Amino acid sequence: MTGKPIAELYQLAPEEFTAARNALAKTLTGEAARDVKALRKPNAVAWAVNQLYWKARPAWDALMKAGHALRAAQIAALKGKKSDVRETTAKHRKALADAITRAQQVASKTNVNPNHDQLARMLEALSLMPEPPEDVGRFVDIVQPSGFSALAGVKPAPPPPPSSREVAKQKKEQEDEKLLRQAEARLEKATDVLAEARDAAEAAKRALNRAEADLADAEREVEAAEAEIKKRREEA
Repeated sequence: MTGKPIAELYQLAPEEFTAARNALAKTLTGEAARDVKALRKPNAVAWAVNQLYWKARPAWDALMKAGHALRAAQIAALKGKKSDVRETTAKHRKALADAITRAQQVASKTNVNPNHDQLARMLEALSLMPEPPEDVGRFVDIVQPSGFSALAGVKPAPPPPPSSREVAKQKKEQEDEKLLRQAEARLEKATDVLAEARDAAEAAKRALNRAEADLADAEREVEAAEAEIKKRREEA
């Protein structure tokens, strides 16, 4: 079912689809009539994507081109080849934004309001497919993003061996890290020793204060005793 009448069905406004499909089926017979009668009416998102293809082809083509370029850049990067993924990603985002805007503009003329996020995901998914689907312009459901499956079968290139300079740098960093850990351990131990010494000094200070107090008390008792002896002698 790739004829012009079928394609024209998917360019109609949603409310016109069913009647036009049934009318087309009546002009056919047998299996062809049954096939046309079985055609489903697109949902709002799929319909908007179809209209982008049929009525805003430059925006559609720009998005597909940007998507293919991005996919090629990603594959090249996975294979270890030189590619500017950042720039191609930026171009793809711009083409996607332009395509969303044009699809919404076309849809608004027929009072169709497709969900923005679903529309964006479907257009992105289509643009990153290895090959365009056979039903371009005749979608009836939302096409979900394929994610990393679009790059399935691409074997990442092994990382290059480190240079002698990098090896020396890594070795020095490891040695520096080892020395740092040793210094931190010594510092921790010295801190503990210092804390113990401070505690001992405080204890000794308190003991000295007590001893000085005891000495002062003893000296006062000696003086009192001497004074008492002196007094007794004088009385005798």
